[in-house]
Amino acid sequence: MEFLHHIFGFNSESPLLFTQFYFWAFFALVYAVFAMIMEVGTHRTQAKGEKARLHLRNIFLMAVSWFFYYKTSGLFLLILLFVTLSDWLIAQRIYVNKKQNGQNASQRAKWWLALSVVMDLGLLCYFKYAYFFTNVVNNLLGTEFAVFDIFAYIGNGFSESGRFMVDKIILPVGISFYLFQVMSYTIDVYRGHVKPVKSILDFGFYVSFFPGLVAGPIVRANEFIQQLYKPFCLSRRLFGMAVFWILNGLIKKIVLSDYLAVNLIDRVFENPLLFSGFENLFALFAYSLQVYADFSGYTDIAIGIAMLMGFYLPQNFDSPYKSRNPQEFWRRWHMSLSRWLKSYLYIPLGGNRTILGKAVKNKITAGNVNSFITMLLGGLWHGASWNFVIWGALNGAGMIVYKIWAKMNWNIKMLLMSMLMGGLWVAYSMLNAPIWNLFFVWGIALWIGTAVRYFYWWYERILMKQGNLLSPIASHLSPFANSLSTAWAVLQTFVFITFTRLFFRSGSNLDPETANQEAWETAKNMVNQIGGAWNNSIIPDFLWEYRNVVILFLLGMVIHWLPSRIKRWYRVRFALLPMWAIILIAVVAVVGVYQFVTADLQAFIYFQF
Repeated sequence: MEFLHHIFGFNSESPLLFTQFYFWAFFALVYAVFAMIMEVGTHRTQAKGEKARLHLRNIFLMAVSWFFYYKTSGLFLLILLFVTLSDWLIAQRIYVNKKQNGQNASQRAKWWLALSVVMDLGLLCYFKYAYFFTNVVNNLLGTEFAVFDIFAYIGNGFSESGRFMVDKIILPVGISFYLFQVMSYTIDVYRGHVKPVKSILDFGFYVSFFPGLVAGPIVRANEFIQQLYKPFCLSRRLFGMAVFWILNGLIKKIVLSDYLAVNLIDRVFENPLLFSGFENLFALFAYSLQVYADFSGYTDIAIGIAMLMGFYLPQNFDSPYKSRNPQEFWRRWHMSLSRWLKSYLYIPLGGNRTILGKAVKNKITAGNVNSFITMLLGGLWHGASWNFVIWGALNGAGMIVYKIWAKMNWNIKMLLMSMLMGGLWVAYSMLNAPIWNLFFVWGIALWIGTAVRYFYWWYERILMKQGNLLSPIASHLSPFANSLSTAWAVLQTFVFITFTRLFFRSGSNLDPETANQEAWETAKNMVNQIGGAWNNSIIPDFLWEYRNVVILFLLGMVIHWLPSRIKRWYRVRFALLPMWAIILIAVVAVVGVYQFVTADLQAFIYFQF
């Protein structure tokens, strides 16, 4: 009985993860049944037989997905089922009313859509933001409101043994992802972009498909539902590509993310004051690699698993640390969320035309305001504490500054940067605060980069004049200068994104009732250490003691910054290998990967969102 409970029961201490051997045993069994379903013949016509196989496949995979979610979240499966049923029914009503003529029908469609959005956002706000919003109200009004967990109250009433007693709201795994997914569906039905799914089973499969259920990518209905009715196809090349994505994800997650986290990052963030400024700074940059390797590793595995079963999930990352500015970064990072925010938040706010529905003449102003609001709410989506709001605000401000900067004349750019440097010098000289040390150092770097680019701009303008004998020299220098300029922009963007992550990481995995204070203390202590207690003498010792961490970090960044054509080349070469070679490499790679497991397997970072 204990064995059966371990297999089929839910254990909150050990949720089902892609990185567990148990999961791969589970998936092997699922895939064996899946393969048999796709091979089963039928006495009916070929068309009917194919339709029957697809229908059986979809039902089977939906049941598997529900079981998978139960193994990760327990009885929170009921919320997933409720959302699936309610949004499916609401979408039907929206479609029926939209087809009818008349003002009343149009108004009813709006009311049904409002019900769906309010219900979905209400669930998200309750489970994720109840403590945050309550604390905000109490602090503003001086009240003493307390959060009442209605689900815990009801659940505890049925638990006489006390085994499953809970005293606070628990965040269901992946709720932010699947709620955004069903919201996009009902909104698209209202807009007329998609027709409602006739079968509740097909819609349930779309919502709960297990590879992307708990951490994305966020898949739109028009991207996925049509795949439910397409014949299964898995060529040898697609098989090789699927295996590549799975191995790539496992390497990112276990070799890079988990190893860096367990052996350095978590130690530093738990108590920054025990480490020098250099150690804090290195841990902060290593975290940028960790969060990328963790999240993109998950989506790589999800894409590979889905591909093995004939489904295609959208790309979620495109080498984001190659970005030359914050705006480009958010086009490359968590691409499914960025597209969702653009389609269902930025554009409804008015895009670059209006601000909260009010037309403005200056499109730049409108676009900047709406971009900032979108990033602010996007930050809050990631976590229910002020540090996530600050993180979103910094990214929004970075996008605005870049847009304004890009439209400036180089003479103005140089003047403003020189004035900024002067202000930072005064602050650095008069204020004995570590944060100004950081600003000053970064300001020097920005000023040098701007000055070099400014002088080259004048140099280019002079030499490139028609008839100038030296113009051929300038023409040869131009590609080199542009490459240096791009590299500098990439580096500065990476530094900016990394320092915003200070607020992102500081509040992660904390109790929502105490997250704000703890996150602020962690961020403040790290800034103080980086800006003050540098202690250069221990740097050689640190590099030697943590040599494996340093080597992995450098190797990870080098691979990340490889040209896209090289990455495409080795992906394709792997996919074209003979079947026996692919399987052999996979076995060797998996054995090698799990040698890096030095502690319990770490849950994916984005599970909390």
